[in-house]
Amino acid sequence: MHHIGPYPVNGRIHFSTGTNLNGMPQNERLENELLSRLYPIIEEYLQKSADSETPVVEYRDPGELQDLIDFELPEEGVSEAALMDLVESYLKYSVRTGHPQFLNQLYQGFNLPGFVGEVISALTNTSMYTYEVAPVATLIEQEMISKMCSALGFDSSEGIFLPGGSNANMTALLVARNQKMPSIKSDGVSRPMALFVSDQAHYSFEKAANILGLGINSVIKVATDSLGRMIPEELDRAVQKSIKSGSTPFFVVATAGTTVLGAFDPISGITDVAARHNLWLHVDGALGASVILSAKYRHLLHGIERADSVAWNPHKTMGVPLLCSALLLRENGILALCTSCDHGDYLFHDEESLDLGKKSLQCGRRVDALKLWLSWKYFGDKGYDQRITRLFSLADYAGERISSASDMKLVSPVQSFNVCFQYDPGGLDEEALGSLARNIREHMLRSGKSIVNYATVNGQTAIRISFINPDLTEQDIDVFFENVRSAAQQLTRIA
Repeated sequence: MHHIGPYPVNGRIHFSTGTNLNGMPQNERLENELLSRLYPIIEEYLQKSADSETPVVEYRDPGELQDLIDFELPEEGVSEAALMDLVESYLKYSVRTGHPQFLNQLYQGFNLPGFVGEVISALTNTSMYTYEVAPVATLIEQEMISKMCSALGFDSSEGIFLPGGSNANMTALLVARNQKMPSIKSDGVSRPMALFVSDQAHYSFEKAANILGLGINSVIKVATDSLGRMIPEELDRAVQKSIKSGSTPFFVVATAGTTVLGAFDPISGITDVAARHNLWLHVDGALGASVILSAKYRHLLHGIERADSVAWNPHKTMGVPLLCSALLLRENGILALCTSCDHGDYLFHDEESLDLGKKSLQCGRRVDALKLWLSWKYFGDKGYDQRITRLFSLADYAGERISSASDMKLVSPVQSFNVCFQYDPGGLDEEALGSLARNIREHMLRSGKSIVNYATVNGQTAIRISFINPDLTEQDIDVFFENVRSAAQQLTRIA
């Protein structure tokens, strides 16, 4: 197959189409050949990702990757064959996040209907700002917002899909700020305001405070208990102290599934404090809001129906491909008031239309609801109930294996999807145990056997396993612990 080069016609770039011997247009033949080569590449990638004998990653240092892949952009375009070679190289050296030994991030596994939705979104290549250019996608997003709000117990409600939980948290903060002081939208922040998060909350709230002109110092961190859950009485004291200092309290966050421990704040108790002080209650459920779909574990979200807003990331425990996040509000009609402006008549022509862009801080916006819609159609409510319940079961199994082992110890009880532990051969102080945890993690990463993360828990450095992939088996977990022991033994020999 020869390279088809672009040539200018009337100031525009066109590609020579021509015909082949069968009379098929050359560009159509090109697309067919590229796709026919791409399908087996995808199939091979998926097969290897599911094979525990395949490395999670063929790890290379940055310099090595620079030698293996030509990253520079050429003056002349490459051939179709070279293009597919680049695709294969990309896949060869990328982390296989669907692999049974990828236990690192809060997204894992492979979701077939979600993958199909991602492909179709790229194929149709539209934006979510108007019904006119995204009619089916608009109705799908509305259905998904309605479904998620209903699951949370919101009646008259609204929401929007956003690129990530951090954006959902920031938008919630924006709405709460403007509801507390409507003049801010036109005049800006004129006096100190205070928002409250637990000392285990996600760092996105400090970023949001910076972006929204509130200042990082406006973020007040509230003490948590031994399990990393916010203490409502400490929140009440922090709010009263803020009032005495001359600040205006307006926003409090209850975290449903903290990033490290997977802790669920007591939403009902926090809601009582928020109501007493007229604070907007936001639940950061980026990780844990989907627990509402599990009949066995939804009690962890008791009281969430009283929240003013909820961030929910289906790309985490629901397994939808990145990115897929939503902000859900209990009261309808607030988003557009806070995010819209008077301009945009070139885009929004009808005041009564279904143009979702009026509710969004973005103009162009991906069709992220499609992959969730297809996934939910495929698995159904019962499938997601089973999926999320299975994740708890996997984490519990890992916790039991650690507790029963003589050379490992939990640094905190298992609460949901995350398990934090140390490898402890005996005779090491806390500093040495922390160093060993980091070295084990690094050794497994470079060998490609397993990928996990580490974090600080109550002053101790611990290995953190995340269970987000329901296709994992107990045998996969056993293999992981074998890899931990193997890495520790090799590090001991090296030392």
